[in-house]
Amino acid sequence: MISVLIVAWIGGWFAVMPVYGYVNGVIERAILERIGKFVKFQTVFHNTTEPFMLKMKLSFYIALIIVLPYIVLQVWGFVAPALKDNEQRPFKRLAPISGFLFLLGAGFAWLIVPTTFSWFASYAEEFPGTGINQEAGLQVFLVAKMLLAFGVAFQLPLIVFGMGMAGILSADTLLKYWRHGASAIFVISMIITPSQDPVSMLMMAIPLTLLFIASVYAVKFVQRKKVRIESEDNIPLEVIRTGEPIAVRESDEPVNANLGEPAIPRDDETIDQQGTS
Repeated sequence: MISVLIVAWIGGWFAVMPVYGYVNGVIERAILERIGKFVKFQTVFHNTTEPFMLKMKLSFYIALIIVLPYIVLQVWGFVAPALKDNEQRPFKRLAPISGFLFLLGAGFAWLIVPTTFSWFASYAEEFPGTGINQEAGLQVFLVAKMLLAFGVAFQLPLIVFGMGMAGILSADTLLKYWRHGASAIFVISMIITPSQDPVSMLMMAIPLTLLFIASVYAVKFVQRKKVRIESEDNIPLEVIRTGEPIAVRESDEPVNANLGEPAIPRDDETIDQQGTS
């Protein structure tokens, strides 16, 4: 695994400048469109070692993204032999959904990148004649943290659904306290968004709340279906065939429960009856 990471790191070294140029270009355009006429803006390095360290750090980040699927497969290959087929099935079903939710969250984060930096830059308009010396790479890493935070946060519906399927949470409880859950989502979104601005918080909290409510109703549907299947499994076979309840047979003679016929007396009962006669 280390050799794969090193190879990806080397590949990431050559991909640094295209990636950095594209992401940093989106950020700078958003800032300059807002403050270009009022505040001077430039990207700077504080010392001669920073350009090299920036390429090292950014190339390592790119390498981690490249090898992440390989790492996940290696971990799954280690864990899978210890699980039975019915235990592996939920992981195989949820893994694609988890990847989709991560990409969905990262996509939302990328959409708000220009708006986020434009909102921050708007406060510089209150100080005309000043300048901003932005440290190179700092904004790019902030964007990377935003993508990661949104991707991880969008796993919440999957966690809620998994806890509901495991019986830890019931759909009725989730529906009863959905307002508390929504409030918690807004608070958590305010904390974990790296920029901590209201635009990023709302763009994370609103979709998460909608996904949370959708997952609650999904849990409710699955739990109802599970209860219905379990109740049908407990219905006697004769009821399933005829659709009518089984009538209770009244008789003075004991009835064989398996055949519905008079029970055959045991040997000791036969001897007692012969001795009496």
